[in-house]
Amino acid sequence: MFPLKDDNPAELPPIITVALIAACVLVFFWQLSLGQAQQAAVFAFGTVPAVLFGLAELPPELQLIPAELTLFTSMFMHGGWMHIIGNMLYLWIFGNNVEDAMGHVRFIVFYLVCGLVAVLAHALPGPESTVPMIGASGAISGVLGAYLLLYPHARVLVAIPFGFIIQTFYLPAVAVLGLWFVIQLLSSATTAGEGGGVAWGAHIGGFVAGMLLVPLFKQRGVPLWQRPGR
Repeated sequence: MFPLKDDNPAELPPIITVALIAACVLVFFWQLSLGQAQQAAVFAFGTVPAVLFGLAELPPELQLIPAELTLFTSMFMHGGWMHIIGNMLYLWIFGNNVEDAMGHVRFIVFYLVCGLVAVLAHALPGPESTVPMIGASGAISGVLGAYLLLYPHARVLVAIPFGFIIQTFYLPAVAVLGLWFVIQLLSSATTAGEGGGVAWGAHIGGFVAGMLLVPLFKQRGVPLWQRPGR
């Protein structure tokens, strides 16, 4: 099930949402420009749990920034075209409304905090891992968690492939995002102990962080569980 758009117009221009998308896209094209050095950049600017917790060290030529800073730089890197397209699609659809509810400054802080929690949720269960984590998925998961509490009744246009036929129809956001979260939980449970792949724990941690933090970051007068067209 792929979300295409929602029917929930925003009042504020999504300055931060667009800026985040632009930053991720620019960093991705920078990664592509590196050619065979892309993997080195992933280790240098991605979050490697073992390095973060002092259990391992990168080669000197890859120690370009402190390990703590990779908690943030990793959020702007992606592993391929489908990775970045999927992430940016979700951020474009759901980010503008959350930014509208929080305001520009609160939204960027919220986004980074959710991303930080997501990275730690992935790294803490496996502190000895030497696999670098990259991607905006954790921070965007926080946006999805916030959207679920703010606009559960908003309608989301989704596309579902049935063989060679793709059907599109509207579903309430609570169904789309609730199903998304259940999939993350099931995927995390069925791939426990496997190295590499998708950081399901980051998705779960970011989503839960978004739900917990949205009451603190939304502007006064913006209710939870509201309907579009307030």
